[in-house]
Amino acid sequence: MKYPQVPQGRSYFSKRAVVSTALAMSVAIAIPTSAQAIPLRDLIFRGIQVIQLSSLSAKQEGELGEQIHQNLLNQGMRLHQGRDLNRYISGIGQRLVDAGSKRKVKYRFQVVDDSKVNAFATMGGRVYVTTGLIGAADNEAQLASVIGHEIGHIERKHLVKQIRKTMVAQGLTTAVTGSNRSQVANIGINLLVSRPQSRSDEYDADREGLRILREAEYATSAMPAFMRKLISSRNTPTFLSTHPAVPDRVVRLENEIQSGPQNRCDRNPNASSCGLSQDRYRQTVGRR
Repeated sequence: MKYPQVPQGRSYFSKRAVVSTALAMSVAIAIPTSAQAIPLRDLIFRGIQVIQLSSLSAKQEGELGEQIHQNLLNQGMRLHQGRDLNRYISGIGQRLVDAGSKRKVKYRFQVVDDSKVNAFATMGGRVYVTTGLIGAADNEAQLASVIGHEIGHIERKHLVKQIRKTMVAQGLTTAVTGSNRSQVANIGINLLVSRPQSRSDEYDADREGLRILREAEYATSAMPAFMRKLISSRNTPTFLSTHPAVPDRVVRLENEIQSGPQNRCDRNPNASSCGLSQDRYRQTVGRR
């Protein structure tokens, strides 16, 4: 089973004028040829459903994320059963989530039993990292940088935006709740598997991830350092090779670290508290 090799990850319509414009655009995009004419009432209903997807509540995002999770398990994704390793990864994720602004969703961090170097996120706070990624990192800060990037995708609602665009382009009338939620979930899974994130989404998640890493008092230098290590390896991981412009992203991150605000780990890095100790990391993940 080929589960997501690329992470993912969403905008809100609040004013009536904006909603009307979005509805008109949805209808216009979905209008078929005369040979496939669909009643105007159905087109309007379709547009309303797409708008509903763009304004999911935290509860609805959680329900859709749970459905995607169940569908992934049904399609063969294997979760790592080691309690200690899962607790360790959850601890890193929670340190990142607790830093800075209050999150609107409850995050869950899980380890996928797979030797491939990979990480991805859906919605509703679900973030996944593989045992291969854990093994590839030199230290905790490098691993935290990937988890922070995936949190960035969720915070910026990238996957929800992609699902919405796909539904509009394909003229789908699938509801996002109830009995049809599984169908929408599979659209999300297909996007994670087959479609790389856009360049703007990756830059966006990088910026958000870097900010989260800084606020959590990790060494921000670990983020570009881990990217450089992975893209220079013999086999570039799929979750990076399918992402656009990785060398450009590395340069941007390094420039932002140099010109942006600094935390104590940037000013005076301590290997242990800043997540840079390779020996400590190996001892921790090696016995889990």
